[in-house]
Amino acid sequence: MQWTLEVVVVPVSDVDRAKEFYADRLGFTVDHDTRISDDVRIVQLTPPGSGCSIVIGQGAVPNMAPGSLKGLQLVVPDIEAAHKELVAGGVEVSDVQVVGENPRPVPHPLDNVGFVFFDDPDGNSWAVQQISSRAS
Repeated sequence: MQWTLEVVVVPVSDVDRAKEFYADRLGFTVDHDTRISDDVRIVQLTPPGSGCSIVIGQGAVPNMAPGSLKGLQLVVPDIEAAHKELVAGGVEVSDVQVVGENPRPVPHPLDNVGFVFFDDPDGNSWAVQQISSRAS
């Protein structure tokens, strides 16, 4: 049986501010912005090329404090280009960091070990890792 992760709920305090951050600064696609009632709103966004989306909202995530999600990770083929794109989008992002050593020969020295880190406006933390090719 194949199992796929399709949605991760990201707890935020201000849905409009978070939607602007993820859509306008990170370039995530807004899949839908649905108001179920005056107290419940769900916004689903998907990173370009991803099979997994995030959901932000109000009234739909009662047991998660805004900013409490840590360790979310995106993967890109070029960490330096991703860093430039994040900076151009106004995201406060770390410099490119090398974390560890490659366990095998790779086509680019930053594959597997090149990372940048950033937080969304509520403090949910993200890592971005470079993987330009995968072992077969």
